[in-house]
Parts: sequence; C-alpha cells; structure tokens
Amino acid sequence: MKRHFAKAGIILLLSLSLKAQKTTCAAELSMQKQGLQEVTAQVPGVLVELKYATTDNFMGKDVYGCLTHAYLQKETVAMLKKAQENLEKAHPGYHLLIYDAARPLSKQWELWNTLTQFTPEKRRTYVADPKEHSIHNYGSAIDLTVADEKGKPLEMGTKYDFFGEMAYPKEEARLLKAGKLSAKALANRLILRKAMTQAGFMPIEYEWWHFNAFSRKVAKEKFQVIP
Repeated sequence: MKRHFAKAGIILLLSLSLKAQKTTCAAELSMQKQGLQEVTAQVPGVLVELKYATTDNFMGKDVYGCLTHAYLQKETVAMLKKAQENLEKAHPGYHLLIYDAARPLSKQWELWNTLTQFTPEKRRTYVADPKEHSIHNYGSAIDLTVADEKGKPLEMGTKYDFFGEMAYPKEEARLLKAGKLSAKALANRLILRKAMTQAGFMPIEYEWWHFNAFSRKVAKEKFQVIP
C-alpha cells in the first residue's frame, strides 16, 4: 500500500512538473501573440536584467513577476541589433544591458500610481501617463546601459530610474561644468547614446537610459498596446 501511494505521488509530481513546463507566462505569451520578439534570441551580445522583475527599482518590489525576458517589436529588435554591432565595433567586448523593454499597460498603471510624491504634471517627466500610454506599452521603447567585458555596468553618474536633474541629458554640460557629473560618466553616456542614435533610436531629455524607436504617435499607428 505504501509503495502504491509513493508511486502515485511520483506520478503526480511529474504531471505537475510537465504542466509547469508547458505553462507560459501570460504577459510573455500575450506579447508573442502580438508578434513581439524575445531580444536575446535575436541579438547576440545583448544582456538583460529587467529591473521591474527584481526588487532593485524605485518601488523596491518585483512588479513584473514571471515577465523576465525582454520583448520588443520586430523592427525595434532589428535596430537594437545594429546598436549592439555599433557598440562592439567601437568598444570590443562591451554589451548593451537592458533594464526594461516592452511593458504591459497594467504595469504602467502600477508604476504611475506609485509616484504619489509628484503632481500628475511632474510625474509625466518620469513615467508616461497610462491614459496616454507609454511607448514602452507598444514594445517600441527601451531602457538600457552599457556593460563591460565582465558584464559590469559602466558608471553613468546615477542609478537607473533616478528622479532628478543628474539623470537629464539636457543638463549634462552644465552638470559637468559644475563638477556634479564626472567626465568619465558623461563619456560613458555618450558611448551608449552614439551606439543607439546611429542605429536610429531617439534619446529623451530626462533619462540617459531611455531610447525610443518611434514617436508615440507612430507607435500607436503601427502597433497594438500591450494589455
């Protein structure tokens, strides 16, 4: 009788294990159905550490859960591949390190609702209003940095998702002159910006890590929002 129960238990565990293997993260499955591509399968050399799938973010909690892979629209992936190639050509051994890519709209609301210390107008500087949608919500924006040969992120002057002028590309010249931003950090930001802009990405004024493949208007015309 004990052997019978033991055998039944083993069969149940195997069944659950196989079921778990077949179960795909709902968020990732949704993006796959919309035609988005998993980045590392398409772009050799790119590293991924989705910060919102860890507790190392401004909220201090895992927001993404099972969403741990970086997904982007096919056209954006092609641009990212060029950016990685540009980086490797100029700095052999360096890698683009992705902190955020396609972001479900449901998660956009969670980020938005966390920043209660800012007025809605100021909040838009750091997180797109979910009512208007972020370009991330269309798989056409990416947050990233540069990592060295050992996979260690380069010094950029601030951490990812730093809320303040130290992260503003538009203020870099003034911050450098004032001695607040080091020449090394600025040089590293320019390495990232050059690789990305040469591939067609557009930087923004307030975050050194954020780049858009398309404007919000074009992204809305070309793609569906990720729910």
